[in-house]
Amino acid sequence: MKFWRVPLDTEEIVISKGIVHIIEDRCKGCGYCIEYCPRDVLEASERFNSKGYHPPAIKQPDLCVNCHYCEAICPDFAIYSLEAPAQRISELSIQ
Repeated sequence: MKFWRVPLDTEEIVISKGIVHIIEDRCKGCGYCIEYCPRDVLEASERFNSKGYHPPAIKQPDLCVNCHYCEAICPDFAIYSLEAPAQRISELSIQ
């Protein structure tokens, strides 16, 4: 993120990040997680799982903010996210 000036509370701001995990054999390929992801992290894949469905693929893992919306909307409990190590704003390039 690029700032034109440094905020006063830079040391206190923590950016939440997540790591998405897909249990491919549970997925039935409904696409809810892809369609309703607020950050467009997932995409449809071309490969098949053991049931013959297309599970989602992770398109942009760095955009995940660990909102858990994919978990809440998945009818088969085939996707979940875990919190990634926190990264402070001051650790990003401020130029």
